[in-house]
Amino acid sequence: MSAANTVFQLDGRVAIVTGGGRGLGEVFCRTFAGAGAAVVVADVLLANAERVANSLASGGGRAVPVHLDVRSTASVNAMVERTIAEFGQVDVLMNNAGIVINTSAEEMTDAQWEDVLAVDLTGVFKCCRAVAPHMIARKRGSIINIGSMSGVVSNHPQPQCSYNAAKAGVIMLSKSLAGEWAQYGIRVNTLSPGYMETEMTLRGRQNPRENDVWIENTPMKRCGRPEELGPLALYLASDASSFMTGANILIDGGYTVW
Repeated sequence: MSAANTVFQLDGRVAIVTGGGRGLGEVFCRTFAGAGAAVVVADVLLANAERVANSLASGGGRAVPVHLDVRSTASVNAMVERTIAEFGQVDVLMNNAGIVINTSAEEMTDAQWEDVLAVDLTGVFKCCRAVAPHMIARKRGSIINIGSMSGVVSNHPQPQCSYNAAKAGVIMLSKSLAGEWAQYGIRVNTLSPGYMETEMTLRGRQNPRENDVWIENTPMKRCGRPEELGPLALYLASDASSFMTGANILIDGGYTVW
């Protein structure tokens, strides 16, 4: 194997993927496992995590399912403790768990606002905080936070102010942590997708009023396929991106160029 290929390998490393039981999370789990990593499939729905972990194991990979509610500090800490108990280390954290509520600002309840922020922003912080001591001790680690193009543009026609605010927060949180933790060999980057063919966007894709606007405003005239994010996630997780930290990488079919 050439040196160019080996920098993308994750042999001997351990990756945690939150929201790993379906959608983009499952893609990231399969990508990391395919590159040689042991994978902790963490999801609020344990049955989904078990399905993905069992599939990876049946293919010869190393994977364990873990229940995770990113809103709960106790749950986050237990997930990291389980990872250390199983594999002895954590090298990659992919903060992928997220929700969206499409409600107009004037009608949004406190509970709706707080739930989105708790999962999409505070949950990311809690997971980063929980793995940091282990990465600091080993003087290495890659944290990849899933942002969104919604962190740099205000989507339309659907209302989603809480989601947009949370994703903008993720981008700045990542920059802040990158600055704090670079001295420990920890890299923190944001991967920001555009509209992807996932369950989260299904309602909008089935609504001609929304879908037509999405496609018209995307220069490539389509939504992204989840598997198109895998190679970028691997780049950020691996030594191929060893000099990259604090970056926000948009992969949106050109949506944000207009």
